[in-house]
Amino acid sequence: MTGDSRVVAVLGPTNTGKTTYAIERMLAHRTGIIGLPLRLLAREVYDRIVALRGPSVVALVTGEERIVPPRTQYWVCTVEAMPEGMGADLVAVDEIQLCADPERGHVFTDRLLRARGLHETLFMGSDTMRGTIAALVPKAQFIKRERMSELTYVGQKKISRMRPRSAIVGFSVENVYAIAELIRRQKGGAAVVMGALSPRTRNAQVEMYQSGEVDYLVATDAIGMGLNLDVDHVAFSALSKFDGRRMRPLAPNELAQIAGRAGRGFKSGTFGVTGDAPPLDDGVARAIMDHSFTPQNKINWRNPSLQYGSITRLIQTLEMSPNHERLYKAREADDLRALKALGEDAQITARCTDGPSVKLLWDVCRIPDFRGISHAEHASLLETIFNYLHQRGTIPDDWIAGQINRIDRTDGDIDALSKRLAFIRTWTYVTQRKGWTIDESHWRDAARVVEDRLSDALHERLTQRFVDRRTSVLLRRLGQKEAMVAEVNETGEVTVEGEFVGKLDGFRFRQDKGAGVAEDKTIKTASLQALAPQFHLRADRFYNAPDTEIDFTEQGGLMWGSSAVGKLVAGPEGLRPGIEVFVDDVAGPEVAQKVQRRLQHFIDRKIAALFEPLVTLSKDEALTGLARGFAFRMVENFGILPRADIAEDVKALDQDARGALRKHGLRFGQFTIFMPLLLKPAPTRLRLVLWSLTKGLSEFPESPPPGLVTIPVDASAPDGAATMSGYRNAGERAIRIDMLERLADMLRSEDSRGGFEAKADMLSITGMTLEQFATLMAGLGYKAEKSERPKVKAVDAVVPHDGAPMAVDTGADADTPVMDVAAEQPAGGIVADPAAVQPDDVVAETADIPDEGIAPIAEELAETPVVDDHIPDTVAEETAIGTAPDAAIAAPEMETFYVFTWGRAARANQGPRRGGGERPQGKGKPGPRGKKGAPRGDKGGNKSQSFNARPPKAEKPIDPDNPFAAALMGLKDNK
Repeated sequence: MTGDSRVVAVLGPTNTGKTTYAIERMLAHRTGIIGLPLRLLAREVYDRIVALRGPSVVALVTGEERIVPPRTQYWVCTVEAMPEGMGADLVAVDEIQLCADPERGHVFTDRLLRARGLHETLFMGSDTMRGTIAALVPKAQFIKRERMSELTYVGQKKISRMRPRSAIVGFSVENVYAIAELIRRQKGGAAVVMGALSPRTRNAQVEMYQSGEVDYLVATDAIGMGLNLDVDHVAFSALSKFDGRRMRPLAPNELAQIAGRAGRGFKSGTFGVTGDAPPLDDGVARAIMDHSFTPQNKINWRNPSLQYGSITRLIQTLEMSPNHERLYKAREADDLRALKALGEDAQITARCTDGPSVKLLWDVCRIPDFRGISHAEHASLLETIFNYLHQRGTIPDDWIAGQINRIDRTDGDIDALSKRLAFIRTWTYVTQRKGWTIDESHWRDAARVVEDRLSDALHERLTQRFVDRRTSVLLRRLGQKEAMVAEVNETGEVTVEGEFVGKLDGFRFRQDKGAGVAEDKTIKTASLQALAPQFHLRADRFYNAPDTEIDFTEQGGLMWGSSAVGKLVAGPEGLRPGIEVFVDDVAGPEVAQKVQRRLQHFIDRKIAALFEPLVTLSKDEALTGLARGFAFRMVENFGILPRADIAEDVKALDQDARGALRKHGLRFGQFTIFMPLLLKPAPTRLRLVLWSLTKGLSEFPESPPPGLVTIPVDASAPDGAATMSGYRNAGERAIRIDMLERLADMLRSEDSRGGFEAKADMLSITGMTLEQFATLMAGLGYKAEKSERPKVKAVDAVVPHDGAPMAVDTGADADTPVMDVAAEQPAGGIVADPAAVQPDDVVAETADIPDEGIAPIAEELAETPVVDDHIPDTVAEETAIGTAPDAAIAAPEMETFYVFTWGRAARANQGPRRGGGERPQGKGKPGPRGKKGAPRGDKGGNKSQSFNARPPKAEKPIDPDNPFAAALMGLKDNK
């Protein structure tokens, strides 16, 4: 207890400006040393002095960091690293109340008793040290500093209700992480500050909090050691901590040291408890607010006068007891424990036979146990280091390089990085010791680079885990109650205040998912609030968009580009569907109405364009009576009606009514009444949607690919879907109804009772092979008998007996595609418009014969003249030009062919036919083998005759508007 300089104790609670006062006093002198309790705080004070005087005159010395310029005037150190005997003008020690700390108190007590400046000595700390300082330093002067702001206890609050700019204090790493995770979920994130962090990581975390990037701080009691933070409220998550030996409750003065971080400068602060911590006792809370605590009458002490004669003597001097009532012997610290462990090693004892060796061993034992693995593991490391230093004088480069390189990894989670950072701190400390390495500067830099790299990686992991920047920003802006700026790019991605929050799909916002309910709620609230103006701008753009930008899907959806903006719903009529818009409620009714009107305009125009013939038909006031009713049925069925469903209505129509309907493009087919213009792909696609709406289907059938004559039958499709698609089911495949009518026109001239073969024209219009056509015919009610016969070879010309050339069957193979057959032989029987083959009036007559029971064979179409174009069945009597007479000797090539006959039972067999007559049992005379007469055109020479028991039907007047009227008149005149 020496020194004649002025000794001043600046005492008072937190937020009194004690540290700032010490810095000002030190800079008023030419030289100075200030000792601080934490490496983190030392770095903060160092940065402040460097900002005032520049880096060339300021040194930073801690156990793990050493920055000493050549012209150093001011030394900023941790208390343990304060240099001795330098003769600085001012010496200051901060947080002097830590003299009572069980672990480090003896170091602060030593500075209190022995550290003196040449002109001035300052001790800053709590007023609880007044009595002890007065007793141990009789010449000390006291300056009491009052708190510049009020500190108020507010009781217990849930973390979810914690206000911004709050610090939540935990007393274990696990507790700190759990609280930080909870705050991230509910508040958007928190910065994390712990004493175990490197200054670089800690500074990055604090800067994130100070800049407002996050509004919450989760920390250990390290923040109580003078760290200057912009904190309005401090909440304790626990009221006890593990002090290295046991769990103990925090003393009121310890709680006050931490709570005092709330409120800086003249800004008042509050403190309280949260989580599982019980409310503070009224007395404790009042003591903290009034800064009234039990005086520190006892402080830790360890003998500073060490003797290095032997390990045993060194231990004895370290364990000496104090001789003052205010001092009590410090408990066994880590360095003393390590010394005792190594002193039991025979090899170590053998080496420590002189003072320098014992002092070297003591210096090695003072390496802090940053790793915290176990005392034995730490002692083993210290033994290795001591042996190297004692034997070689330095630590080998290759060994220390291996230790550092093994730690130099930035992969892994927070725990892995924290452990590596603790490990590198050991080597940072070792490389700072003078003379312990060959190239001190190199290894200091190497350890520093690894520590900085690990610090940056740890900061990044902490931020990734405990900070949701998006939620934090949005919550802060929501709290400021200011209008937020939302931006929507071309793909619909929405950013609010620069943070991606989701995607705007049409007029519905699809928010990006957060990590929990709280984040989702924040994102949605902020996003919809910021998007309100965007909805109106987008609605205006949509309302003015051309119809080409809007379309409907086959499931009734309404699309604006790639965005769904609504769907069609059933309306009062089939051609007048309703609209259901997809607009978020936050957009408002005005936006929804505008979108609804635009979509209604679109679909109305689309129906008017694609169903123009049908719309015109519905509005024709000239139609009356049955014709008007028939038109209503057509409109109701979107322009397609199976003839079997309305057979009686068709019979009831006279020629005038049919002519009036035909002017609207209506065609009376044998199987279907339809409008050919409505069979195009675009009307078909819309017709299926509208029909599905009227049927109340949940899943709409899709329209067939365009251009196909036949398609596979979908067994799962609802009834009527094939008809609305423009097809008629025929077994396994469905055929397009217009092509079916053309096929029916061809079949009408065939003998369906006696049998007929498929013509090339039939295969051509269906686009099928012969086998596929046989399957189709079976689906239409025909029987197909498969046979083989010699294939007729193609020749240059065939000369019949009369010398006139004639066409010969090319003998196309059954497997040859129909289009190939058509290419080889002109399909003279194919016509573009079936009406050119037979007027609708004649087709109407065929409709009197039901689809089921009797095929539309020529014998029953008495009104249609039959032309007997005789084609020889064989070419046996013909001689092909250029063919050798002995060509017939070769084995004939066989071909497959089918004979089709009507296969359904005739309804007439179940009762008398119309007119009272009986249906004849056969046609013509029996053949030579007891069969019915041969088909018309048979070379047998017997012309088959038709018998009909019903009386002749009255002839209907010929429609003068029919383009074939003249031809029909000629046919009647030639009867």
